[in-house]
Amino acid sequence: QVQLVESGGGLVQTGGSLRLSCAASGRTLSNYNMIWYRQAPGKEREFVATITSSGSTYYADSVKSRCTISRDNAKSTVYLKMNSLKTRSTTVYYCNHDKYWGQGTQITVSS
Repeated sequence: QVQLVESGGGLVQTGGSLRLSCAASGRTLSNYNMIWYRQAPGKEREFVATITSSGSTYYADSVKSRCTISRDNAKSTVYLKMNSLKTRSTTVYYCNHDKYWGQGTQITVSS
């Protein structure tokens, strides 16, 4: 059974930065792609960024210049660093691998 646990969310002011973490257990994730999504209230979950097993990264156009996804295979952890946060970034961020999802971590950006 794979478990994904996100952390690192919180309250931040506009323009601030946060680094989210997704710690995985139950499987060695170094051979797998990992994905970050986000979902605002009343909206569908949307893709944010992904990192492949080889380390290639892809981003949604809306976050491309402000986000960096990375992974530490030794720690089975994937990170999402977000800079220059805007109020529209206020939402819940989820980590995904295969059919497994974390519980989400909330980011609130205040103006």
